[in-house]
Amino acid sequence: MLPSRIKARARQRAQRSAERAFDALDARLPVAEGAKGTLRKAFPQHWSFLLGELALYSFVVLLLTGVWLTFFFTPGMAEVVYQGSYAPLRGVRMSEAYAATVRISFDVRGGLLIRQVHHWAALLFVAAIGVHLLRVFFTGAFRRPRELNWMVGVTLFVLALLEGFAGYSLPDDLLSGTGLRIAQGIMLSIPVLGGYVSFFVFGGEYPGDDVISRLYSVHILLVPGLLLALITVHLLLVFRLRHTQWAARGHTNRNVVGEPMVPHFVAKSTGLFLCVFGVLTLLGAVAQINPVWAYGPYRTDQVSTFAQPDWYVGFLEGALRLMPPWETTLWGHTLMWNVFVPAVLLPGALFAVLYLYPLFERWVTGDRGEHHLCDRPRNRPTRTGLGVAGLTCYGVLLLAGGQDMIAYLFGPPVESVAWFFRVTVFAGPLLAFLVTKRVCLALQEHDRQRLAEGEETGEVRQSVAGGFTAAHTPLPSEESYPLLVRDDPAPPPPAPRERAPRRERLRTALSRWFYRHRVEMPTTPPQRREIASRTATPDRPAPDREPDGPPEP
Repeated sequence: MLPSRIKARARQRAQRSAERAFDALDARLPVAEGAKGTLRKAFPQHWSFLLGELALYSFVVLLLTGVWLTFFFTPGMAEVVYQGSYAPLRGVRMSEAYAATVRISFDVRGGLLIRQVHHWAALLFVAAIGVHLLRVFFTGAFRRPRELNWMVGVTLFVLALLEGFAGYSLPDDLLSGTGLRIAQGIMLSIPVLGGYVSFFVFGGEYPGDDVISRLYSVHILLVPGLLLALITVHLLLVFRLRHTQWAARGHTNRNVVGEPMVPHFVAKSTGLFLCVFGVLTLLGAVAQINPVWAYGPYRTDQVSTFAQPDWYVGFLEGALRLMPPWETTLWGHTLMWNVFVPAVLLPGALFAVLYLYPLFERWVTGDRGEHHLCDRPRNRPTRTGLGVAGLTCYGVLLLAGGQDMIAYLFGPPVESVAWFFRVTVFAGPLLAFLVTKRVCLALQEHDRQRLAEGEETGEVRQSVAGGFTAAHTPLPSEESYPLLVRDDPAPPPPAPRERAPRRERLRTALSRWFYRHRVEMPTTPPQRREIASRTATPDRPAPDREPDGPPEP
């Protein structure tokens, strides 16, 4: 009798553990959602949510054109003498990779078109991911429960940059070879490990014999496989966690509103794919890009004049040009800070900030609730200011990458241009943060004025005393709703200095800095209760009673 009871209890405990594990997994992955529910899943209608699809469809074009190009490309570095149809290069010694690229461009039917479509699709892919990440950042769509999906998106961006650089380097022309030489210098700047990393990548002393074949494997196998896997994970998480939505009538933190997957979303998405494919094909046909025959084959004793990388790594070029020539010699080893800091530490810090920002904001604000409503960027002035400051820093570094061209075209000395950008790279982001924050607060004040006074009708009325006033009409509910329904927690009260630990005092100070400046909207107690119910989630229910006191002015 006793052993049977023990077995029954063990079976019950195992069943309960399995059910809890399944519920935890089902809360994060679509393991229990049926096909019928998937086909009727609601998708957002706002245009900003199409940025992710733009990246997806440009990736599809990349795969299609890339597979076609692999049939004709030879990833070798052995020297050959070109005897193709392009007369200016006939008889010139070059690598097999460069000869294959020129042959694709001039001797393979449709080869130049496919090459250029592939290159344009790569640029669009990286740009779409970047803009999509900006949309997610400025609207707060990275918050719980989407922190993991944000990290997946940042990883996709890193892999897209790596994939773009590998494909950019494969033709082995003078421009891409100059970029590889810079990359080798960056590898050598890594303390202790730099020489080993360079030998592994290049297969020996620069330029080696294996770099093109290894980049080819990375470009067509390793990185595309990782991209496909992460895109699949990203889409599964989007399906499971549902999309965020803008505040509007019927849109709350507890529901999801949109158009069904079949037939509405499928039809619209198919049309977007055809448009992307058509625009990329048109660009490939009429807009020349990366004319490798004009640069010539790569030689280690030559450097391409005005050599510039693709725009997405241009900030590294600018950082390298702005860094002063600082070097340190320790125990017979030279540390090249002028390369290591801008080309290794700077991008490492940049992506570390991108990965950790959702955790940082959650710790600073103390906000651990789920969020399914998008923030209007003006309602989060500190976050918006930080984002604009980062974009400003990137823009300054991108322009600094062409300091020689700026000096050549406009006449000032290169040294003066460099010092201008050295000052601007620090002062620009700070000024952009302050200006953006003030603009956000001004826009909030404008929203408050619209709610309090309404919209001007264009009529001017004269009072009995002889004064003139502009007539106003109350805002319609469709316009006032998104102005009122916003999730903007108040900063916590200051912690007692003599009791709270230093870490908690720091968090409180950062939280008050994050929320210190805001404009309260004119609301009545019933409206505040309605807003609380609209922004409440199952893990954070709405308050049962009205908070004490009126809202802060």
